[in-house]
Amino acid sequence: MHDVPPAAERRHESDGERLWNESYYLDWFDPEGRGGGYVRLGLYPELGVSWFWCCLVEADGPTVFVVDQEAPLPREPGLEVRAPGLWADLVVEAPLDHFSVGVEAFGVAVDDPAEAYRSGPAGLLGDRIPVGLDLGWETDGPDTGDLWAFHYGVATRYEVPCRVAGEVLVGDRRIDLDGWGQRDHSWGVRDWWADGWTWCSGRLEDGERFHAVQVVGRGGGIGYRSSPDGLVPEYGVVSSPVLGPEGIPTAGTLELGDLCLEVEPVAWAPVLLTHPDDGRESRFPRGLVAVTAADGRRGHAWLELNQPS
Repeated sequence: MHDVPPAAERRHESDGERLWNESYYLDWFDPEGRGGGYVRLGLYPELGVSWFWCCLVEADGPTVFVVDQEAPLPREPGLEVRAPGLWADLVVEAPLDHFSVGVEAFGVAVDDPAEAYRSGPAGLLGDRIPVGLDLGWETDGPDTGDLWAFHYGVATRYEVPCRVAGEVLVGDRRIDLDGWGQRDHSWGVRDWWADGWTWCSGRLEDGERFHAVQVVGRGGGIGYRSSPDGLVPEYGVVSSPVLGPEGIPTAGTLELGDLCLEVEPVAWAPVLLTHPDDGRESRFPRGLVAVTAADGRRGHAWLELNQPS
């Protein structure tokens, strides 16, 4: 496994390719795995825009979307986004150790998350609702003084398992969070409309962390499992989702080496991605799921599928 230098946390310079993208991605779920959310900030300097997503889910509840794919680029070197009805600031408080996110925005709450695929030029229709986040991601690992970060090696990308704590505001509700999640950071050309993939990260009840990626149509994959000594790479990844209406999974299995997980969806927060030049679409279901290992251990995870048309 390749080491991740603390300087990797900063913003990077584009190579000039039109679809060059820098992505900061953070998710979380509560200890019961019944509610959670994710934030993604994607910087597209050659397009002159940022993609900002903040999506909140809960079992048997509405999905709340804050999605702006034409937000201005943050002023360098920071990661502060300002747009109508949206303020967000992503801060590297201590490289590879602590990352914070603040959001003040108006979102849209919908009962059917697949409405995200059917929004017209006016945007997603639903109940307008204020959203606020004040959350911190602390790197989750043994108290050895070493920082846990998993570098893919084959790409400019790394993943960091985290404990997540803070406050979430949705409408007139305040949710105090002390849960779990993961964050990742990547930079380079990302063509959402070329390849499909499955990505997953989660935690089992005994504290084991796991992460997996498989590109559709390609053998193998890459991921990690945690151990007392760190994050151990795994290359035998097999994702077998059972797709329901709109291509959103209703069940499935995920194999990571000898770890076999049954997947049961809890709630989905999908996003529709439209190519900036030719209008091609890719559907991107991302959801909170419960998992059960073959040995009986239970846990929770975030699961995503990229589904180019």
